[in-house]
Amino acid sequence: MKKSLTATLCVAAFLVSGCTGDEAPAAPASSAPLIVPGKPGEQAGTSAPGPVNRDQPNDADVEYITMMIPHHEQAKVMTDLVPGKTANEQIRAIAGRISVAQDGEITMMKTWLADRGKPVPGQGHDGHGGHHDHTLMPGMATEAQLADLRAASGTAFEKLFLDLMIAHHQGALTMAEAQLGKGVEIKAQEMAQEVITGQSAEIERMKTMRAKL
Repeated sequence: MKKSLTATLCVAAFLVSGCTGDEAPAAPASSAPLIVPGKPGEQAGTSAPGPVNRDQPNDADVEYITMMIPHHEQAKVMTDLVPGKTANEQIRAIAGRISVAQDGEITMMKTWLADRGKPVPGQGHDGHGGHHDHTLMPGMATEAQLADLRAASGTAFEKLFLDLMIAHHQGALTMAEAQLGKGVEIKAQEMAQEVITGQSAEIERMKTMRAKL
């Protein structure tokens, strides 16, 4: 009888423990695949989860830096026209700031690629050709638009310059924001964030100037 009572008590204790006692051991880390965003027009894919080495660039890092160099170089083409086309001191000042900032970023990006053994755009050609169709990048002005800018002067130039540069900067933001979502390497991420911070502020200043023309 005593053995039966003891067994009954043990079973009851086990059942209570299962509901209110110690928590169950933690489940192992999820092995579900990670969703990897696809390129525009492509479906998302999956990849097995794993540690990310933020000291080593992935394909998204390299593509972003490679494409941003000619993107910046086109902005330089436009800012170089400003001194001979307008006497508007505000536009001349912001064009000068854009030129200096993008010169510095181009140098950093070329160094980043070279240090990692990657091809550097602009070596052996004018920086606007190569194996990519750079006109497909967000915000890039067409050759016709650049021709119109070169032919304009005075207020007409000022309006077109601001319109093209605002669109150009907005395209750079699109590229940089995509990089923050897909890239991993620390320095590449920092450069993308600098583009977002600097060019967002410049867009607002140029919009204010454009409204006054």
